[in-house]
Amino acid sequence: MSIKEGFLVELERETNNTRRILDRLKDEDLSFRPHEKSMSLGSLAGHIVDLHNWISDALTKNDFNLATDFKPLKPTQVSELKAALDEGYKRNEKTIDTFPEEEWFTNWTMRVDNYVVAEMPKLAALRFVINNHLIHHRGQLTVYLRLLDIPVPGMYGPSADEKK
Repeated sequence: MSIKEGFLVELERETNNTRRILDRLKDEDLSFRPHEKSMSLGSLAGHIVDLHNWISDALTKNDFNLATDFKPLKPTQVSELKAALDEGYKRNEKTIDTFPEEEWFTNWTMRVDNYVVAEMPKLAALRFVINNHLIHHRGQLTVYLRLLDIPVPGMYGPSADEKK
């Protein structure tokens, strides 16, 4: 299996996992905030969708500047989150499918203006900066669902809400 084939499997599964959560949300849930220091549910869900979409937006550059190359999604409706995830999936799939194998090992820099946040090969950026990061935040989002008494979908097997 090539690198791209492995990432295409992961892309499909993780996108479907995020979609299962978005399918349970309602527009009125987006303003929920479990604590004053916490992001709103809408901001957190937007960040997760943004992270999914960094696959095509960030990896096609060697230098990704958050100050100029990124505009955060600020959803006001769940339908915006779903549309952005679906549109991004198509771009991500095409990006990974056509990504040259040797390009995975080229250096990638994430910065905010002149401040370097991270430097690593693109292979590591996809796993560490993007996928692991979005999975972490998606776990946070499932806690929001639990606090709102919204049944939590299983991600890697049935959840407590899905067990009979």
